[in-house]
Parts: sequence; structure tokens; C-alpha cells
Amino acid sequence: MPIVAAIMVPHPPLIVPQVGRGHEKQVNNTIQAYRQAARWLLGYEPESLIISSPHAPMYTDYFRVSSGAANGNFAQFGAPDYRQSVAGDPALADEIQRLAAAERFPAGTKGGKDALLDHGTMVPLHFLMEAAQGDLVVPVVRVSLSGLPYKDHYRLGQLIAKAADNLGRRVAFVASGDLSHYLTHTGPYGYRPQGPEYDAIIMDIMGRTAFGELLQLPPAFCEGAGECGQRSFVIMAGALDGRMVQAQCLSYEGVTGVGYGVCTFLPGERGQKRTFA
Repeated sequence: MPIVAAIMVPHPPLIVPQVGRGHEKQVNNTIQAYRQAARWLLGYEPESLIISSPHAPMYTDYFRVSSGAANGNFAQFGAPDYRQSVAGDPALADEIQRLAAAERFPAGTKGGKDALLDHGTMVPLHFLMEAAQGDLVVPVVRVSLSGLPYKDHYRLGQLIAKAADNLGRRVAFVASGDLSHYLTHTGPYGYRPQGPEYDAIIMDIMGRTAFGELLQLPPAFCEGAGECGQRSFVIMAGALDGRMVQAQCLSYEGVTGVGYGVCTFLPGERGQKRTFA
């Protein structure tokens, strides 16, 4: 069974109440959209979750697929007592690795036994656990980005979808990633004109599910915009390859100087001209 649903979500620790301590209210639209997206995703009853995170351990020329159980806390952000733990899905991770090895694609579980969750994974998990009323029993496979070209990230997504299909597993995809970090002069990172431009482009692309345009964005432009989630979004796009997709952009905010976009994606039947790499 192929990917059943996917979401694009940001990962500012600020929006976790134990971290924000009231300051999260400044991005309340993001929080409400996040809750809606998490409930929506779990409504499709996934048997496994794939979470791609820009803050998971990253290699220059290899995609790390973490298969085991993991845990973490928000000590780095002032909330050491808020802890999370998730089960892994070795069968799904191993199938991704097997498919990658068959075509000598640089992805697998090598070095993937790290049991620590990064905040790019934990923030989505916070909302998924909330949506599951604290008892998220769905196993998680954590996927790292790499320094490889966008087309390779797209290919990884295709392999993930194929692995899910081969196992007959209902798999949902969570693409974790912030947008530009250079939106305002008063923000923590300052302002660059590429910042607002990048965010507008991404929200437009995602709303139209024009995933091929993700692959066409110049890396230098994306880097200049200070993006965080571009490669994560491309992996998700690959996982939805060849499918007609209904998208809904639930929110966009940039009031903190960093762009936060929340979108849902419902894949349907196979469609012509829906393969982009």
C-alpha cells in the first residue's frame, strides 16, 4: 500500500507549551493549524510514520534511516522534564535499505542506531501525541537529509513509497521543516529579500502540488533565503510521486522572523505527468 497521507509542518520549539511558557501565543494560527493537521493525518490510521527532519544527524553523501526506538527531551530549550519516546519500525527501515542497496543508492540504516530524538522530530511528535491523546502507538522511521542534490532526495521519497507498498503498510509522511529564517529586520537572523520571496514561492508550490518546481529552485537562492525544510519537502514530494494529490494550506506565519507553513496532502489515483524526477 502506498503513502496514505502527508503533512508539511514547521518545528520551532517555541510552539510546545512546556518550552514557550505562554510566548507560543504569538503564533497561535500555526499551533491551531498544526493540531488540525495532526488530527487529520492520524485519521487515516497509519500503521507507520516516516518523519524527515533537517536536524537529524546528517551526512554529506548518505541518507540515514533510523530504524529503532528513540527518546528525547527539550532540555536544550529549557524544558528537560518534557520527554518523548517512540517505537521504531525495523521492517520498514530494512525494506528501504534493501531497495536502496539494489540500485546502489546511498541510503540505509548505517549509523542509524542513535536513540536520541532531535527537535525537528520532537515538535511534530508533540502534536501527534496530543492528537492521539498522549498514546501514540504508531512506530516511527526517522529519515535524515543529506548534502546530495534535490533529485536524490526525491528518489529517496520514491523508495520510501515503494517500501511501504512492498510491505502492504499504511504509511503516513511528516515533512518537518521551517521556511526562511530571514523574514524581518527585528527577527533573530535579520532580513534578506530572498526570505519572503522563498516563502511565497514554497506556499504557492505546495498549494498547487507543483512538486516539480521544488526541484527547479536554485540551491543558491534557497541557501540565501535561509531555508530549513527544502530537502525535507522534496523527500515528501518523492514519496507522493506519480499520484494525484489534493493539498490544503492551513496556515502561514512569519511573525517571529522565521517562516512556518502547515499543509496537508492527500494522495489519490495515479496521474499522468505526476513524476518529476
